[in-house]
Amino acid sequence: MTDEAAAKTISSLTVLGLGVMGRPIAQTLSRAGFRVSGWNRSKLPAHLLEGISLRAALTDAALDDAQILMLKDSAAVDDVLGHLAPTLRAGQIVVDMGSSEPWRSEAHARLLARHGIGWVDAPVSGGPEGAEAGSLAIMAGGTMSDFERVRPLLEALGDSVVRVGKAGAGHTAKLSNQVIVGVLIEAIAEALALAERAGLDPDLTREAMRGGSADTRPLHAHGRRMIARDYEARAHVTTMLKDLRTASELARRLDLELPCTERVVALAVQLVQRGEGGLDIAALHRLRTD
Repeated sequence: MTDEAAAKTISSLTVLGLGVMGRPIAQTLSRAGFRVSGWNRSKLPAHLLEGISLRAALTDAALDDAQILMLKDSAAVDDVLGHLAPTLRAGQIVVDMGSSEPWRSEAHARLLARHGIGWVDAPVSGGPEGAEAGSLAIMAGGTMSDFERVRPLLEALGDSVVRVGKAGAGHTAKLSNQVIVGVLIEAIAEALALAERAGLDPDLTREAMRGGSADTRPLHAHGRRMIARDYEARAHVTTMLKDLRTASELARRLDLELPCTERVVALAVQLVQRGEGGLDIAALHRLRTD
């Protein structure tokens, strides 16, 4: 990307993928003063789209300065970008904020760069609540000039915005994040199941850990759901399984063993095989208590 293109400010953008994360991202950016449109592959109920004007087609989305992808997986990114990229022009920039495969991000960045189009992979952690509050943790990969160009919109969405390296590095950092989160949620499930089986009040046990070495946000958020047997999906089992499988594949490519991650993958597969892949990842607790 030329210095002139990199210096251009972003005033308009389209969020492609208006799911549970895409919608609050679009709404938060709109409140921050950006001119925001949205596009989704399937039709959504009008009440979910408050404050978001829809683009009818990908060719319309290509009119904006930036395109934010918040899609299901790498295959969805490949599909949407395959249709979108030919209509983009030099000076625009694509930001992938979903969880995708790092090696595919590197390929997308190289392809777009040939046409003067920027790329930043900037996956997030913090869930829909973090997107609504603008308090996400954002891990970004891309050239410094591309990152600096999208920094204002990323800072509108996150309390922590860190460029961790070149294209693909953001998605690698997100996989590392998911390894911690997935293993931690399984550890919480085991700990609370142990307390219950021993006759303790699991909620008091969880409160007793507050302020100690085991005190974490997942302990309270996911732990509360486990204790209440509330497995309504916030982060689907299938989504965590997809991310941890990608982390495992990256580890294999790097000749690295991740035994704890592989254990959580196996447990998530059990839930999917039971027809419970649409539940929240807190449902790992069910494997100990059903």
